[in-house]
Amino acid sequence: QVQLVESGGGLVQAGGSLRLSCVASGRTNNRLAMGWFRQAPGKEREFVAAIARYSGNTEYADSVKGRFTISRDDAKKTVYLQMNSLKPEDTAVYYCAFDANAILYYVPTRTDEYDYWGQGTQVTVSS
Repeated sequence: QVQLVESGGGLVQAGGSLRLSCVASGRTNNRLAMGWFRQAPGKEREFVAAIARYSGNTEYADSVKGRFTISRDDAKKTVYLQMNSLKPEDTAVYYCAFDANAILYYVPTRTDEYDYWGQGTQVTVSS
């Protein structure tokens, strides 16, 4: 079984930065695509960013393009989300997710494409 643990959330002022990390433990394979989603109170979980098995391909939600960057370190079984120029509307619980049977260069963006989820980390941006 694969377990994902996020870290790096917290309280930051608008315009600030945070870097989220998500580390996998357990048996993983080399077919992983990785993603970040978020869920604000009273809203559905939404896609933020994802990276394909081969890190040349990434996708971002329009709301975070140019501000957030996703990256991965396969040796460490870790995916990162660098968040810059944070806005109050970025406030949410952020979840990482792994697609364990990803197609080579495809970037999954739907929640039902992911097999494993972390427990979430809170990000709060004050105005």
